[in-house]
Order: sequence, then C-alpha cells, then structure tokens
Amino acid sequence: MSLFDLPTKQSRLNQLKQEQENTDFWDNQERATALLKESKGIENIIEEYTTLKHRLIDMEELIALSLEQDILTEVAQETEILDKQINSLHIETLLSGKYDNNNAIITLHSGAGGTEAQDWTQMLYRMYAMYCERRHYRTTQLDFLDGEEAGIKSVTFLVEGEYAYGYLKAEKGVHRLVRLSPFDSNNRRHTSFASVEVIPQIDNSVDLVIDDKELRIDTYRSGGAGGQHVNKTDSAVRITHIPSGIVVACQNERSQIQNRERAMQVLKGKLIELQERKREQEMASIKGDVKKIEWGSQIRSYVFMPYTLVKDHRTGYETANVTAVMDGDIHGFIEDYLSKSS
Repeated sequence: MSLFDLPTKQSRLNQLKQEQENTDFWDNQERATALLKESKGIENIIEEYTTLKHRLIDMEELIALSLEQDILTEVAQETEILDKQINSLHIETLLSGKYDNNNAIITLHSGAGGTEAQDWTQMLYRMYAMYCERRHYRTTQLDFLDGEEAGIKSVTFLVEGEYAYGYLKAEKGVHRLVRLSPFDSNNRRHTSFASVEVIPQIDNSVDLVIDDKELRIDTYRSGGAGGQHVNKTDSAVRITHIPSGIVVACQNERSQIQNRERAMQVLKGKLIELQERKREQEMASIKGDVKKIEWGSQIRSYVFMPYTLVKDHRTGYETANVTAVMDGDIHGFIEDYLSKSS
C-alpha cells in the first residue's frame, strides 16, 4: 500500500475507528494497543500530506505574487522548508517493512580498543539518547555493563516511538572512532570500535512459540545504575536460548518478573530476526551483514584528529561538524542511507 494512496488509507482508518467502537475492543489489550498505534500512524500521514498539499498551494500563490512584488527572499525560505518536508515524507514512504513501525531495541558493544573502546561506546550511547530526545522518542535502559576503568562494555535499551525501528535500523554495524586518547599519557592517536545492533520489539500478538525446555534462566544481582533496588535482591535475569545460543539479559526493572518479561521481549526480537535472516528476500531489511568488530568492517567513521569528519562508508554522506553529530544530529545520515538503500 503506497503512502500516498489516501483513499485506501482513509478506508483502513475508518475500519479501525469502527473496531474501536466495539464493546469488546479492550478485551485483548495488546491487540487494541497495536490497532490504536496503527490508527494514529495513518492519521499522522493523512494530516502531514494534507498540510503539505495546502502549503504547496500557498507556495504557488506566493510565487505568482513575487512576480509583482519584491518578496523573493520569502519565496526562497518557504521553498527550503517545503523541500525538507517533502524529503521527510519521501523517506517515510520507504518505511514499509514488516517491522518498520515497531519500537526498537538497541544494543551497543565495545570492540577492539580496550578502555578506549568502552569510552567510545558510552559516547555513542549518549549520541543515540540525544537523537531519540530530538525525535521525541522514549528510551528505557534494559541492561548495562560498566567498563573496567571507564565507559561501557555493553548496554541494551528500548526506543519507543513511531517508526523507531524503521529509522534506527540504519545504524546497525560497526562504528569507528579516531582521536587523541585522553587515557594515553603520551597523547597518542587511537582507533576504537563499537558495534550497534538494532532489532524490532516484538509483542505477544506475534505467533512465536518458545519451548520452556529450550531456555536456561539465571538470576543474579543487578550491577549497574538503576536505583535503590540494585544489588539488594537477585532481580536481574539472564535467558539463554539453548538451540540458537542467543543470550539476553535485563536488570533495570524493579522485580525479577518484570526483568524476565523484558528479557523475553528481547529474545523474541532476536529469534524473529533470526527467522527473517533465513528468508533471503527480507535479509537486508531485517538484519544486514554481521561483521567482526574491528578494522575494515565499519559502516561509519568519526574522526576527531588530525581533522574533524564523520563519514558513512556505505553512502558517502559526511559532515565536518563532529560536535553536532555527537549531540545527536544524525538524522541526515539515516535519511541518506534509507533513500540510497531502497
């Protein structure tokens, strides 16, 4: 279904509205929540399209008026705004994958580089947190492992918002940092690596049967930041899916039951992803290549010295404004990747 097929979208919206009026609509809360989310998404698209259409009409009138009056500056400003809105709407037409409108679960792992890489992982965590704030996405930390001297060994967090997975899937891969090391007394230049894994959050409406006999569940005391409950009870949960070898963990909820539910969500996402990887026609949109976290496998480089440059090696998109990127201004990279990989 095309994003701009408004009659079809309006018909689907009417159908959803009728379902919401049924007395048994909330009997299945998970399904009801999913339908409300779909309804809201369609409403936003229709509103965005309608607003853009009206602005284009106004623009035509402004251009006609500019032929009579000296308002070319205003025309140029309005053209720039419209260009950005049209490009943004175009990107949304590319987010038609099966899980693109799902929330995203992101895991960052430090790679080659020791303390340097762990500090780099923490920097990336901050970058994504600030990006999500810009997008009005909500983030929830699920699991966290401190670095030995500084930074983070690994962190897993949930990102909730419209098309969170659709956009953030563009960040999967290895990210490389080049800078003068603050941990090197000789102030030498170091290269560090961290991997970014992005999977869709899968709710219970997805038909996925996991046999309890295939799971090994371990509990332990939480060891990271998380409030007064940390380290007082064995509330953290680690689940190993024996057939696949997938291991997931959650320690940031207040109870063992909540941590187990969160960990199972992550496991479902990974298992769904594994299934999709086996289907060649969906492999690129769901997972992409799995690469070793080291030199030569990076998707993006962040150079702080001897010059400043952030460059995506898949698309060639680059900027010299490293500070803005590390403050979460990465949507340009994401949009360029989505437009070129479609």
